[in-house]
Amino acid sequence: MKECPVSSDGRIFREAWIAGVLKHYPGEPKAGYVAPWDDTPQWERDCAAAVFGQVRDFISVSNGNTSKLTREQKGRFVATCWIAQIHKHIENPKPGYVADWSDLPLWQQETDADIFEAIEQSHS
Repeated sequence: MKECPVSSDGRIFREAWIAGVLKHYPGEPKAGYVAPWDDTPQWERDCAAAVFGQVRDFISVSNGNTSKLTREQKGRFVATCWIAQIHKHIENPKPGYVADWSDLPLWQQETDADIFEAIEQSHS
């Protein structure tokens, strides 16, 4: 049975998140940070697929020129899209879930930039 594109998109996002966490997180990450797709809550899967789509669309409308963005600009875009999804799915999110870019830990900023670049690579 073929996986639906939205699920596939969400998996690419999740796999990039896990790879980024394993690469950038200082010490041992929380189990939920590296939980596989099948163990990820549905709301989080929906967020991952939606943000993947937003980044993919952004790459398309920029005619591929997102390669000229800095890693920070790429990461900020992912983080902002994620915050909007959190507000969509969680009525009163924890402040850490909706923290502004400058308030995110470095490991999370780097992971968000990695996610954008993984989506760029999957789009080319």
